[in-house]
Parts: sequence; C-alpha cells; structure tokens
Amino acid sequence: MKTAVITGANRGIGLALSQQLVNKGWDIIAICRSDSEEIEAIANMVISGIDITNPEHIEQVVKIIGEHRIDLLINNAGLLADEQLGDINFETMRQQFEINALAPLRVTQALLPNMAEGSKVANITSRMGSIADNDSGGRYGYRASKAAFNAIGKSLAEDLKTRGIAVAQLHPGWVQTRMVNFGGLITPEESATGLIERIEQLNLANTGGFWHSNGEELPW
Repeated sequence: MKTAVITGANRGIGLALSQQLVNKGWDIIAICRSDSEEIEAIANMVISGIDITNPEHIEQVVKIIGEHRIDLLINNAGLLADEQLGDINFETMRQQFEINALAPLRVTQALLPNMAEGSKVANITSRMGSIADNDSGGRYGYRASKAAFNAIGKSLAEDLKTRGIAVAQLHPGWVQTRMVNFGGLITPEESATGLIERIEQLNLANTGGFWHSNGEELPW
C-alpha cells in the first residue's frame, strides 16, 4: 500500500486529491490547520492544528509520522491575498511568502528521511507564478511567492534527482474553492483528476517540469 502526505487536505483541492487517491488504493496522511468530517472519514491519519510555517509544528508532524515511508508528498496548502498597486499590504505579502514558498520547502526537507527512490513530490503552485505568463499585473504577494515556490521546486528537482525522487510544479487550474470565493471554472474534483494524472506521469526523465493540470506545459 502506498502512502501520500497531503498538506491542506481538509477541504478544496487537498480533500479532492485525498478522496481520489483513496479510491485508487492509497493511504492518506492529512496535514491541516483544522480538520473536517470529510477528511476524518477517509484519511488513515489526520494531523490537525498544524501551522506549516511553524518549525515546532513541523517537528511535531515528523514525530507523529515516525518512520512511515512516504511515496508521495503533495505540498498543497496555500494563501491568496489580492494586493494591487497603491493598496499593498506588505504583511500579507510576507505571510504569502511564508506559506506559499518557504513552508513547502520546510515540510519537504523535514520529511525527506521518509522518502526513498521512487518517491515523488508534487508542489501545487499556480501559473500566476509564471513571469512570462503575467499579462495582467496585480496580486504582488501571490505572484511573487508562487514564482519563488517554482524556483524552489526546480532546485528540489535537481537536488533530489540523484536520490531517485521526482518533483513537479503543478497548476491546478482556476478551481472553485474558498480561496477564490468559489468563482473558478472547474471543480476541485476535476482539478484533482488532472493533477493525479500529471503525478502518475511524473518520473526522473521529466522531473522539474511546470504543468497545468490539463497537461499543458507552462512557461516559467
């Protein structure tokens, strides 16, 4: 039985990923700030009350997981704020860097001892982190933090290749979640289906790529 660790697994895309992976026979270890009945019903382990920006909380996660092998780590937790020029909140920008870029690196580094050759890391990023694709401006903190996350993910892919661990940066699409006030174009279930297809296709030959959940390769 393979095991996936998913951050932000209690709702939205994280919950949909958990549900579909369970249907494929995976065990799920869910990491979340607050749990939900939905994730409690399907996960093998729910580690709630976790702030992934807090080093002590990450140490707690490591102790709880113990020596359990991790076949797939999905760094899904994220934060979106809507800074526009003239109305920039530098505190929310800092929070987005902490949650969207630094925390996934912290989680990955902490859980690396549980991963082995054949394990995978899927980083749920955004095409808004693409500099080449930015033709509308705004959302300074989100764009910059996701661009940083993309750079981190690419470095992880290079550094982990010799360990046989593949890494992907994955854009979920514009998804109907609380983050965007449910104004997206696709459901979390539709997004999760595409994301899992990309994860299944991930290997050491294509590690370090940046893809849309629909399979489109995205520009950096």
